Amino acid sequence: MSDSLDRYTKINLLKEAVLKKLCEVLDKSSNNKGWRKLGEIVGNDKRYKVSSDDVEMCSLKVLQLEGSPSHMLLMLMGERGCTVAHLNDYLQTLGNSEALDCLKPPVLQILIQPQSVALLSGHNLRLSCHAVAKGPVEYQWFKAKEEVPNSSCPDLVISPVHPQNAGFYICRANCGEAFEFSQWAQVDVLNFTSAHKQSLQSLEGSAKVVIQPQPQQLNIGETLQLECGAVGRPIPQYQWYRNRVRVSNATKRKLVISQVMQEHHGSYSCEIRIGTDRLWTAEVDVVIAPRIAVQISGAMECSEDDMYAIEEGPSGLFLNSVPEQLCASDKVALLIGNLSYQNHPQLKAPMVDVHDLTNLLRQLNFKVVSLLDLTESEMRNAVDEFLLLLHKGVYGLLYYAGHGYENYGNSFMVPVDAPNPYHSANCLCVQSILRLMQEKETGLNVFLLDMCRKRNIHDDSTPNIVLRVTANIVFGYATCQDAEAFELSSTGFTNGVFVKFLKKRLLDDEKITVVLDRVAEDMGQFVATKGKQALEIRSSLSERRALTDPILPNESADLVHDHSQQWAKAHELPESMCLDFDCGARIKLGFAAEFSNVLVIYTHIVKKPEDMSFCQAHVTDFSQDLDVDPKEMNRETPEETGIYLLSSSLPQHCLYTRISSLQKLKEELHFTVCLQGTFITMEDDPIHWTKSIKIGKPLIARLDLHRTVRRNSCLQTCLMPHSPSVSPCHSPGPEHHGHLHCSSHQVLDHNRLSPLLQYDSYEHLQGACALGGGGESYYENMSLSCHEPGYDSSSRLSGSPGRASIPIEATEDIAELQTVFINSLQLQDQ
Repeated sequence: MSDSLDRYTKINLLKEAVLKKLCEVLDKSSNNKGWRKLGEIVGNDKRYKVSSDDVEMCSLKVLQLEGSPSHMLLMLMGERGCTVAHLNDYLQTLGNSEALDCLKPPVLQILIQPQSVALLSGHNLRLSCHAVAKGPVEYQWFKAKEEVPNSSCPDLVISPVHPQNAGFYICRANCGEAFEFSQWAQVDVLNFTSAHKQSLQSLEGSAKVVIQPQPQQLNIGETLQLECGAVGRPIPQYQWYRNRVRVSNATKRKLVISQVMQEHHGSYSCEIRIGTDRLWTAEVDVVIAPRIAVQISGAMECSEDDMYAIEEGPSGLFLNSVPEQLCASDKVALLIGNLSYQNHPQLKAPMVDVHDLTNLLRQLNFKVVSLLDLTESEMRNAVDEFLLLLHKGVYGLLYYAGHGYENYGNSFMVPVDAPNPYHSANCLCVQSILRLMQEKETGLNVFLLDMCRKRNIHDDSTPNIVLRVTANIVFGYATCQDAEAFELSSTGFTNGVFVKFLKKRLLDDEKITVVLDRVAEDMGQFVATKGKQALEIRSSLSERRALTDPILPNESADLVHDHSQQWAKAHELPESMCLDFDCGARIKLGFAAEFSNVLVIYTHIVKKPEDMSFCQAHVTDFSQDLDVDPKEMNRETPEETGIYLLSSSLPQHCLYTRISSLQKLKEELHFTVCLQGTFITMEDDPIHWTKSIKIGKPLIARLDLHRTVRRNSCLQTCLMPHSPSVSPCHSPGPEHHGHLHCSSHQVLDHNRLSPLLQYDSYEHLQGACALGGGGESYYENMSLSCHEPGYDSSSRLSGSPGRASIPIEATEDIAELQTVFINSLQLQDQ
């Protein structure tokens, strides 16, 4: 019996052609030699437990279009362990010789099929086709429908290969009157210059990227052409990405976009799959200039809205644009979502919100760093790295989702390790970050704060923050001053209220304040939060700045490259790898990024020895810096290990492990891949093989956010009158803990995430604020009337510096400038 019909092969693993032919024979055979009689024979063998009910279920297949009772019976037998040897015995008992013939080796069988390949021009092409038969085998190769001259050998060799040799090849093997055709093999020949060939002589048999796309700078209306190429077996599959978002219908080596528009601006890369290998090209920038010079020869009418500079040249007048549309020298976004608090209630929405905004901002050409669950020092160091990416003319955006509060006009973001209660020295002041961004001479500063703005009654400090007078600041608060922000709770993961409506408007080509105005209008129509949460916008923006504005670098190429490299550090994934074990098994080890500090590792069995009945690979023994729960490792579905947002883009039939908090990694990430296998001859004795793996510092781990806070961090710009180490902390007594009262007069237990309101979509509304920093204060002091128990509203203003809490850096009358600047940050009309 041939290898393809090995006696120990389970019958559900038979080749499709063999199985199809066998089913046809059994389906048409008479009752005493057909599939039903076979079921009775197998039912008498207690090893496979085929009952009369199973046979009746198989009979129902005749009611289906192209349904086969035999196929269902054979699949059932195979799943219960029936092998080809046992089936052969059953068919002999059945006396069905035609069915037995289906299991016999064919007169002519192709054992080695030609494989598609991509290779460099000038290298040697070899395609192989080997067949076995009872007599001599003859071969003939074809390219498409034409015979290849002098190709009557099992191996087709073309040396050297040229671009004209690219195409589809097939081989015909015959023995007497019997013949078989091989599968088609595609040959792709990459044409390279001699300069490139010199460094690529050792590529035979390897899967590598040999042609990288090149950065381009184009004008609107021109044609974009990007090219990449890889060599290896089988033929590479290509998929282009823009800003790490898949480009539809872009699955060829060359990406061509005619008549480019401004929206084609961005960073492009290509994913290349060669068998189980997954490669990426370099990421290159494509810059699209907003307008080009146009030659005019006659009178021209211009509207008042258009701005032009007309210059006289040697051949006439030229219309040079004075761009009405403003440009950014770059776009950078830092997104932080804190949900797994150590001393305060846990949140759910920040993970989904950060994920969704990351994908949207990338479409707007933002360089995005997205981080979950940061401690105080990690948040401060993340802000430092964010500031390193800012320079003159850059659009900087900071989004924060988590617990927070606001005192005297200053907003504070609460880290996951904040004590209970906390005060300003334990948190990050948003205004201090704004101060540092102003020093960078940024073109636009946008803050989207998805947190509560209740006053922290445990914090009486007054930060002394000196802000400059600039007309490029936009604050989008998820809720009004002294109010709560909410997240929506359902059976699955969903957005908070703010991002639920923000993501529908974020890509609009409008001034950023107009976008936020529309979000506010949408939120105002949301029944669940109407009258309880309203978006507040504060802005000093004097120009029509939009998140969709194009990018035109205003620095030297070297400086732009340095900034891009700094950002790229936080997004470098380890290359996928194949691991070969002594037993003959091969394992694919792959990696994906869910966030900038969350790595997904997946293992897949690529090759299993024929004498091995079971084979599985899992990862273990991770670096001690990472707190990895063994119960959530090596799961069969991404969801089981907490990978909810990336599951659809991961390969199937793998074991998945999610590694979070990569910012805590102090050394290179190392772990062990353990292969467990069971051989047919020793099924009760599993054997283990291990390999140690080191992958360096992936993603955000390269930036060492775990380090001690730098001396020039945002902590130094927010001068606090005390620090946690010297200031007493007064925890609120029970008399300070209130309840949230619903319109239905329900009292919510703040130890549970109980629903506030129910509405048609079966989502529930939950408070998502810290409210004073107490660990049990998730719902405290929060009522529909915004009444805070035990709190005298008149005492809030006693000793309050009011507007004077935000000093303005100036050389003239400080009081007057303070008033002018703070008045410029007006609450937008809703």
